[in-house]
Amino acid sequence: MKVLYVILGTISLALGILGIVLPILPTTPFLLLTAFLYFKGSGRLYDKLMSDKHLGPYIKDFRENRTIPLPTKIVSISLLWITISASALFVVDILWLRILLLVVAIAVTIHITSYKTKH
Repeated sequence: MKVLYVILGTISLALGILGIVLPILPTTPFLLLTAFLYFKGSGRLYDKLMSDKHLGPYIKDFRENRTIPLPTKIVSISLLWITISASALFVVDILWLRILLLVVAIAVTIHITSYKTKH
């Protein structure tokens, strides 16, 4: 089971790092998931992640302060609505699925805005 945690954690880490440069992928949730999976699978990898000078503070800051920087909120919510709207208008033809996409977008927006803004 520990090997599975490490494999999933490594995939999550790769997605989190990609999220730093690709605004479509969310960085924080993937890094938090990585920390959880590494904690379960390998204490050594968890310690290495948390002591990393770039990623460690990112995870610690969110865990301790539960805040999201304003630019991150703006980009996340904007990209969410652009992609969901484009999907609902141009890709999906089924009405109930369009409504579901919009409900998901509303729920995620509420979730993101429920966190305090880091200034």
